[in-house]
Amino acid sequence: MSLFKKVAIIGPGLIGGSIGLALKRKRIALKVIGISRRQKTITLAKKLKAIDSGSRDIRIVKDADLIILATPVHTILRLADILKKIAREDAIIMDVGSSKEEIVARFQKLFCRYIGAHPLAGSEQQGVASASPCMFKNSLCVLSVNRKTDPSALRKITGLWRLLGARTVLLSPASHDKIMAMVSHLPHSVSFALMGTVPQGYLKYAAGGLRGTTRIAGSDSILWTDIFLSNRKNILKAISAFENNLAGIKKAIQKNNRNLLERKLRQARERRELLTRVQEL
Repeated sequence: MSLFKKVAIIGPGLIGGSIGLALKRKRIALKVIGISRRQKTITLAKKLKAIDSGSRDIRIVKDADLIILATPVHTILRLADILKKIAREDAIIMDVGSSKEEIVARFQKLFCRYIGAHPLAGSEQQGVASASPCMFKNSLCVLSVNRKTDPSALRKITGLWRLLGARTVLLSPASHDKIMAMVSHLPHSVSFALMGTVPQGYLKYAAGGLRGTTRIAGSDSILWTDIFLSNRKNILKAISAFENNLAGIKKAIQKNNRNLLERKLRQARERRELLTRVQEL
């Protein structure tokens, strides 16, 4: 038996398209529809079987029992008032944005069955052509909750992510944004900055170190501009902490302090090893 009768995905790109593919493959929804500003996205999503049908007209979501917003953050926020006029009163509204405080505050004022989700999966690739039905297998999805969260909607969305292959964890919107600033938004900002620092003429000499370190600099610039600005308070603190750490390494080099430099590098290596162990649990 399907969990949902009709699911509408606004933004069937990398994440939205992957959700659609998984919904259809696992028969979690009887029907999956897609909404995009670009007709070619709808056509491709339908061809790849990420959706059953689609439209550029958002009004087709009116009878969906689950509406998923998989667009950049500023678009998610803009859609709140529009969806309020269209969506069913009992529909579950779920976004998959990478920052949460602003979105949750906005949507909980308008929708009683809203759940904020952030699947910690994906890649630097873009668009539905890179989507995969296995995107969320063995991944983690953060659900942003507070005292206003509807328990029945939360149970259903928790079940949805379990069927998609993800483990779920509950965090307040504020905790989510503070943590993501450090473990996701900061690495992206550093990767972008690093690629902006290396002279173009040097790139032909780059080996695995630069390529591996800056892989995520290939991410969608519009999407990440949105994420940085929507979580600017936390990302600025994270960048400042990184600058302080980098300054410590710089100072050790300036002073030719081998012991201090080796200690800082060793501490970083040990934390990297801890990261590997934690992710294997």
